[in-house]
Amino acid sequence: MSNYILETKNLQKQFKNQLAVSNASLSIEKNSVYGLLGPNGAGKSTTLKMITGMLRPTSGEIIFDNHSWNRKDLLNIGALIEAPPLYENLTARENLKVRTTLFGLPDSRIDEVLEIVDLTNTGKKRSGQFSMGMKQRLGIAIALVNHPKLLILDEPTNGLDPMGIEDLRKLIRSFPEQGITVILSSHYLSEVKQIADHIGIIANGVLGYQDKISKDQDLEKLFRQVVNENRKVG
Repeated sequence: MSNYILETKNLQKQFKNQLAVSNASLSIEKNSVYGLLGPNGAGKSTTLKMITGMLRPTSGEIIFDNHSWNRKDLLNIGALIEAPPLYENLTARENLKVRTTLFGLPDSRIDEVLEIVDLTNTGKKRSGQFSMGMKQRLGIAIALVNHPKLLILDEPTNGLDPMGIEDLRKLIRSFPEQGITVILSSHYLSEVKQIADHIGIIANGVLGYQDKISKDQDLEKLFRQVVNENRKVG
C-alpha cells in the first residue's frame, strides 16, 4: 500500500494550441501539507481543477488513495478553488446547511466545521457582509463539511491582511493532525515555506521540482532557477 493519498502520472491538459499542463507527476503524502508553487499562469489551478474533476485531463492518470480516480472520490475531496462558493444572502450556518442537506449529513456537522474555522459567533450576519478572511474561512468550512481525506486550497491567502494570513496558516497546519492532507497552491514563497512539508514548483505547465522542504533552503533561488529553466523549454 502506498503512503500517497494522491499521485498524478504524466498528467497533461491542452486547450486548442496551448499546452497548459505538461506531463506533471505529483506525489502527495498522506497527512501532510504539499505546497504547489508557481508564477501566475503556470498551470497550478488547471492541475487542481483536473484533480477535482472540474476539467478532464487530455492524457495521464490520477491515482487517489491507491486506486484510479473516479467521480465517487469527490466525496473524499474538499476544495476551495478561486472564490469561495458562497450564497451571499445567507448566513454562515445557512450556507453550510445547503451542503449538509446535499450530503445527507446531520446539523451537528455544521457546528463542528464552524468551530474548526472559528466562525461560531457570526449569528444572523449574511456572508456577503463578511470580511475577506471570514469568507475564506467559510469557504474552507464548506470544503470540510463532507469529512474529506484531501483538502485542496488554491491561493487561499489572496486578499488577506497579515492577521488573516496568520490565522489561516495555523488552521492549515492543524489539518494533518486530523487526518486531512492539504494541497496548497500559491505564488507566495515565504508563506508556503512556513506551512508546507513538501513542495512542487510548476512553471510553463511543467513540474520542474518536487521534494521535501528544508527550513534552511533558499526557496527563492530554487524557484527562480526552476522558472527560468522551464521558460527556455516553453
